[in-house]
Amino acid sequence: MSINPSPIISSISSGHILTTVVGSYPVPTWLSARPSAPNLRDAVMVVMKTQELAGIDVISDGELSRFDVNHPDTNGMIDFFVGSLDGVRTRLGLEEQAEFRSQPGMGFRTQPAGVVYNRIAAGTLNLPAGFEAFQALTGRPLKFTVTSPYMLAKTLLDKHYGSRQQLAMDIAEVLRRQVALIDAPVIQVDEANLPGSPADGEWAADAINCVLSGARHMKGVHLCFGNYGGQTIQQGLFSNLLPFFNALQCDHLVLEFARRGYEELAIFRDLKPSISLGIGVVDIKDTQVESPDEVARRIELAVHVLGTDRIRWVHPDCGFWMLPRSVADRKMKALVEGRNLYERGSIV
Repeated sequence: MSINPSPIISSISSGHILTTVVGSYPVPTWLSARPSAPNLRDAVMVVMKTQELAGIDVISDGELSRFDVNHPDTNGMIDFFVGSLDGVRTRLGLEEQAEFRSQPGMGFRTQPAGVVYNRIAAGTLNLPAGFEAFQALTGRPLKFTVTSPYMLAKTLLDKHYGSRQQLAMDIAEVLRRQVALIDAPVIQVDEANLPGSPADGEWAADAINCVLSGARHMKGVHLCFGNYGGQTIQQGLFSNLLPFFNALQCDHLVLEFARRGYEELAIFRDLKPSISLGIGVVDIKDTQVESPDEVARRIELAVHVLGTDRIRWVHPDCGFWMLPRSVADRKMKALVEGRNLYERGSIV
């Protein structure tokens, strides 16, 4: 079943603010305990139905299309992609691990995701199969998320290219070809490493744009400062990333604000007009559930600073994968109720 993205576009054009999730959802414990194809299908249905019942406008599969019982903690954000590529070896030697740890900006990882020993090719990576397996399980518009080629390249130890930029572009080309086969209303590229290395913004944008050029419909880019073990991994400012944002060829950004605060909102007045803004109004690093009124006030502040034409999406700061399911579910409900409060003008 293919879902027409036109209602999303119409809602945005009418000034309606849409709710969405960033992508990941806590893996149900029964799936981790008894992984199987039928249980995975059931888990995806549960995840999607939970989002539907919360009233989320554009949902995800919880990123369970890349579920791997051997890597449940990160929803396969790195390993699912690089472990399937030709040209990458995932068996690592002690010296290779030490060499990787000496590279700047990767101190939060104890070892590379893999070693690049030859030119990158698709190998067994099959993103369309993951989307096709689950798209018929919902009638809601569905987004499909792909890890940024920049971030993937940064997690690899390069023994072939001698150029991280070229490595990222070859990964991007693999992803572009696969994204072109996915008929999702929204394709979103996720980038959580660049905030610590804003000087790489120009070529990181080139690689991300390559992936997005394959998207058939709406194109989003999610950027955050890291979410591993509830920790912020990268340090930096949105102001340093504005040239990167303006180089993107996307429809909207999906950005972290609830945890960081909203002091930097004003810099997005200089964001090019063709890109709308999604603002994080739910903190995924805190188990306290926001009230709908708190969410509505955060939306009101963003619209006050940037205007009604800029704010088109509200969402959590990042994925829900670290939270208990009960907390994630209540946060989604608060997100929708807060958006509704704002649009009705019913803020207390």
